[in-house]
Amino acid sequence: MTNIHSGDHLLKVLEALSNPYRLKIIAVLKQEKQYVSQLARELGISRPLLYLHLQKLEEVDLIKGHHEISDSGKAMKYFELNSFHIALNEDLIAHTAESLTMKKKRKE
Repeated sequence: MTNIHSGDHLLKVLEALSNPYRLKIIAVLKQEKQYVSQLARELGISRPLLYLHLQKLEEVDLIKGHHEISDSGKAMKYFELNSFHIALNEDLIAHTAESLTMKKKRKE
């Protein structure tokens, strides 16, 4: 289960979820694990673009990937959904806001 442990992590999770393809990836993976080519065909996008979206989701532990060997001996990369629950409310925001990394403004 995804554990939001800092304000910076919360922002990364929200950023990962802010793309319609990534939401569709989560919806598809909720049904069953899928290998990359199958997932790319289902979403109608290229594998390189899919990998960019998968990387964003994997970086924040919403999904995980692993290799399996097919019956024909081919290595295939599968992805599956990690169970997660994010209770986005004022308490979470107040708690994590204290740990946000704020960029300092440059002096002109």
